[in-house]
Amino acid sequence: MAERITIIDFVEKYVAKYSQNPFLWEKNLDTNVWEPTTYEETLKKAKRIAAGLMALGVQKGEKISYLSEGRDMWVIGELGVLYAGAVNVPLSIKLGEANDLVFRVKHSDSKYVITSKFQLPKIRTILPECPMVEKIILFDQVDDMKENEIYIGEVMEMGDKFLAENEEQFIQRYKSIGPDDYANISYTSGTTADPKGILLTHRNYTANVEQAHSVIGIEENDKMLIILPLDHCFAHVAGFYTMMSYGASIGTVPSGKNGKEALRNISPSIMEFQPNVMLSVPTLAKNFKKSIETAIKKKGATVEKLYNFALNNAIAYYKEGYNKGTQFVDIFRWPLVKLFDKLVFSSVRQGLGGKMKFFVGGGALLDIDLQKYYNAIGIPMYQGYGLSEATPIISANSPQRHIFGSSGKIVSPMEIKILDADGVEQPYGVKGEICIKGENVMAGYWKNPKSTADTVVDGWLHTGDMGYMRDAEMLYVVGRFKSLLIAADGEKYSPEGIEENLVESSKYIDGAILHNSQDPYTIVLITPNKDALKAYAKDLGLDPTSEEAKVKMLELLQDEVNMYRKGGRLFGAFPERWLPAAVCVLPEPWTEQNHFLNSSMKVVRGRVEEAYKENMEYAYTPEGKNIVNKMNLASL
Repeated sequence: MAERITIIDFVEKYVAKYSQNPFLWEKNLDTNVWEPTTYEETLKKAKRIAAGLMALGVQKGEKISYLSEGRDMWVIGELGVLYAGAVNVPLSIKLGEANDLVFRVKHSDSKYVITSKFQLPKIRTILPECPMVEKIILFDQVDDMKENEIYIGEVMEMGDKFLAENEEQFIQRYKSIGPDDYANISYTSGTTADPKGILLTHRNYTANVEQAHSVIGIEENDKMLIILPLDHCFAHVAGFYTMMSYGASIGTVPSGKNGKEALRNISPSIMEFQPNVMLSVPTLAKNFKKSIETAIKKKGATVEKLYNFALNNAIAYYKEGYNKGTQFVDIFRWPLVKLFDKLVFSSVRQGLGGKMKFFVGGGALLDIDLQKYYNAIGIPMYQGYGLSEATPIISANSPQRHIFGSSGKIVSPMEIKILDADGVEQPYGVKGEICIKGENVMAGYWKNPKSTADTVVDGWLHTGDMGYMRDAEMLYVVGRFKSLLIAADGEKYSPEGIEENLVESSKYIDGAILHNSQDPYTIVLITPNKDALKAYAKDLGLDPTSEEAKVKMLELLQDEVNMYRKGGRLFGAFPERWLPAAVCVLPEPWTEQNHFLNSSMKVVRGRVEEAYKENMEYAYTPEGKNIVNKMNLASL
């Protein structure tokens, strides 16, 4: 069994091994140059912060809330928190509402808050509701510093003084930290009313890095650009710590004053930094693809035809990755793959810095066609699977073993089993709830013993996700186990396949949620693409605002929902009994702003169903079962 080391042990080990390698990269906005910080410099700064925190009065085990955009100091500051023996509570900068922040700061018992100048107004706003907060530590200098605020530079100077006078006390503090001590309270995105605080220990992190080595391979001089929020443990494990364990380095995108500015900084950062690997999510992957195709289109019809031919040839050759080149015709495809890679795709890759080896994909399930596309242009996007409660990596595809459409090879050492609704373990190929057991399983939920007991049973983490094992290694995640449709007779069905197919197959439907909780029939809540519907009405010669046009729009939506029934273009794709018999057309799309999407861009089903409870109840009436009804008309 591997030694149960702490993050402190881990950092000391790899800083000693790679002391002069660059670890952090950050763009100097004055000179426009990406500047490195070595492993040794990173640790020296972190220890100065840690000692400064001790000088401020931070005690071992105390909680420090952390709200900032990604930057070098984010990583250095967190290491400082850990070396001081404190517990970091990383918060998403997307938390805009005061009560979201208030809950997390109060629930975590944070006595200190570390933040940036851009997030400071939020913290100042909530302070009256958080009387336990004693000090605000700022990454940036501000002109109107308040009495309870202090600049990180001053904390580091306090640290220098503390180290000069109390070095032995400082060493004793960080050496007293054990593998089961908490490193982090990571709050869920909020798929329930109150988010849960996931307790992650030092050993959870170091164990998951060791597990990640069984699926992720990095070279010492590789550079990773992290474009995901640093508050999530995916950025910690797949980013900070895994890269550190290989002697590699990480860079962060300049944040800017707001989210839009940060998004604009992604493309230039990729071109300038020239990363070898990036952490990505499906939304960003789709945006990159769109940008590439737009650039190709601008070069004219001939170039576009050549590009499409090259793309189709490569996709046909590579297939699902593991089975590339297995057909006789592939003998003739391969020379063309090599030729077009040099003529076409090498220049396409320049648009992503020119040195990219692969993406590591996390978050929602990644469309198989998107995976095939990126593999064809020479930058594979390897889908992985995990969740914060597992610190987070459970499985990942990699150059050594990948199957597009799968969630990859499970990490090792870790146990996995697939259970049905009655808790019976399922054989290969049969779906059920994914349950895992290993040193990466969280310590529990902070101040929530009931949820902890429900989620971790005899050491087994019940993920709430549905999947199956293809063999002893490869996992397929197919949706949420706990969002099952339950018919009146008790039979269950996972709705994700129908929901995703509805959105993919209809340009008039942007979002879909199926519901059946022992009801007479299944209903579907959809968010329509209103622009596409208006264009349809105009093609019919109707005023889109007229009732006649809205009736036609609703009839069209009903036809789209009926595409799986007899006579429909996708008849037989899904079991008849689970197809929706009634449609609730919703008035607005699901976004982060209205809280129907969480920060991982996943639909918060409970919130949608709660908000449209009246619409759903109406859909189970004779009048509401007809799509042309007063509520649906009002939604258009």
